[in-house]
Amino acid sequence: MASLLTALATLAVLSCGLCEEKTVLQRAGVAFNNREYASLLTVSNGEQFGNWTWPEMCPDKFFAVGFSVRVEPNQYGADDTALNGIRLICAKDGDRSFLYSVESHAGYFGDWSQPQYCPTGVLTSFQLRVEPHLGLFGDDTAANNIKFRCSSNPVLEGRGMDWGEYGHWSEECRDGGICGIETKMEEYQYGLDDSTLNDVHFHCCPRPQ
Repeated sequence: MASLLTALATLAVLSCGLCEEKTVLQRAGVAFNNREYASLLTVSNGEQFGNWTWPEMCPDKFFAVGFSVRVEPNQYGADDTALNGIRLICAKDGDRSFLYSVESHAGYFGDWSQPQYCPTGVLTSFQLRVEPHLGLFGDDTAANNIKFRCSSNPVLEGRGMDWGEYGHWSEECRDGGICGIETKMEEYQYGLDDSTLNDVHFHCCPRPQ
């Protein structure tokens, strides 16, 4: 009987090793837009098309610890749009079992990538890859990819496209991290040249005292 119980306990441990920790991810939308922030991160190489849309903020005491991107792959002669959206994943106090997502306005082309996360810490600055305006007869894609730096120092790069070049890094969030996003988006052009995401701002929030 004792040997049977030991065998069952061993089997339970092995089975548990195959289990994945359950994570709840909930869309925050504009529910927390009254959250106060300390500064706004910007870059100088965003493109000209479209308009600034609306901010979306992580809940109070939550900070961005990861992100995913919506990317349309190469269309090989048809209209390319490349980077369509950026989704921030927000966590509180390093607890990644209950997460919120915020993304502002995203384009409609392509699929969302699997999230990438800082090993520890939060997102603190970013760098945007942008293809400059190609002129009247060019196929504009504007924003193509993004990099984030974590407070623990690693750099995470999105699974975007490679047209254009990266510009300079933004300023860095001090004593806190990224807590919100607002996108500059060209709306659907109904058969004309779409560029979708052209630029992005991120909000910095201080750590709670």
